[in-house]
Amino acid sequence: MEKMTIGWVGLGTMGTPMARNLLNKGFQVCVYNRTREKERELIKLGASSANSLQQLSRISEVVITMVTDDLAVEEVYNGSNGLLADPSPGTLMIDMSTVGTRISKKLAKDCGIKGVRFLEAKVSGSVKPAEEGQLVIMAGGANADYSRALPVFEVLGKRSFHMGEVGIASASKLCLNYFLGLTLQGLAETVLFAQHLNIDTEDILNLLNESALGSGITRLKAQTILSNDYSPAFALKHITKDLTLVQKEGMDFPLFSPLLTSFQRAFQMGYGEQDAISIIRFLVHDFKNAAPFGGIISNKN
Repeated sequence: MEKMTIGWVGLGTMGTPMARNLLNKGFQVCVYNRTREKERELIKLGASSANSLQQLSRISEVVITMVTDDLAVEEVYNGSNGLLADPSPGTLMIDMSTVGTRISKKLAKDCGIKGVRFLEAKVSGSVKPAEEGQLVIMAGGANADYSRALPVFEVLGKRSFHMGEVGIASASKLCLNYFLGLTLQGLAETVLFAQHLNIDTEDILNLLNESALGSGITRLKAQTILSNDYSPAFALKHITKDLTLVQKEGMDFPLFSPLLTSFQRAFQMGYGEQDAISIIRFLVHDFKNAAPFGGIISNKN
């Protein structure tokens, strides 16, 4: 059975390995990225390159977008030479970017006006799961569009869920990333409190991860903390952006405001390009002169 032609927009740390997996599974992939240099790796692997977003939407059966934020998505779809400038009727547009519910609903409406289909498909997982095709995918849209996209999702993820109408998947992703923010902040504070009590950092992390409290994310970020290598699997700037989206959706529970403030301050202090668990570095800096932590917490781990 001939594989469908996929147009791919957005070749960042997630988009590139995801598009690579589709190529490796025999899909015809045509790429477009604003920074054209990022296309080279995939072209060497057999991808073609579109001259414009408009061309991409003319030659692809399915177009997948994986870009930074609401503004980028709006520009990709509705810019002067965007995907919706002159798309082929019936093309399925799939947005995998982490955006707010309002923009997802707007894109669905815009696509309908242009005679094309729209599906939101958000992912849980960072670079390694993207590389291994082990993402968890949550989709929103019509049943027929979800069924049409399943061969793609089966390559990109280990599991996909049809959440309902457009907007529900975006909301679900924001719920997951709120919990992620809480987990990262909680892990960082726990490690620093353990240091304050003269508990070895490796010991407390091993104890935590061998207990019922351990999870995939705490085990992964424990290695980051112990190695002192904060190269981004999921950059702090992205979780900060996502928490801002959570706020816009009406989150007002007691833990949220201080969590958002913590990540916003870390971003403002220059930690945005580091991994999201670098919130621990921000906390060390922020509290190093504050009792009872002054003189006990160090930047060592």
